[in-house]
Amino acid sequence: MEEQPNNNNDGSGGYWWWAAASGVQLAWGIYSFRKGYSGDSRLMPLKAFGVASLFVGATATATIGTFSASGIHSVKDAVELGENIRSGLGVKGRG
Repeated sequence: MEEQPNNNNDGSGGYWWWAAASGVQLAWGIYSFRKGYSGDSRLMPLKAFGVASLFVGATATATIGTFSASGIHSVKDAVELGENIRSGLGVKGRG
């Protein structure tokens, strides 16, 4: 059986929106952080959680976008990359 090429992940286009989403989340987080707190004090924990979530979301989307754009689509790909880096540095594997 022949494998069909996956045209959705061509390695160049299609990941720009991960970067855009990350940038928007980061900008919104910075804006919210700089704006500070205003309003009812009972909502302060909810607002702080929302701002923190924007920063965590921006980091997550940037990380996933970077991995996807560089061709790391599974844990096996990441392990193989680590083995290649270790062998290139001359470091022995774990086992």
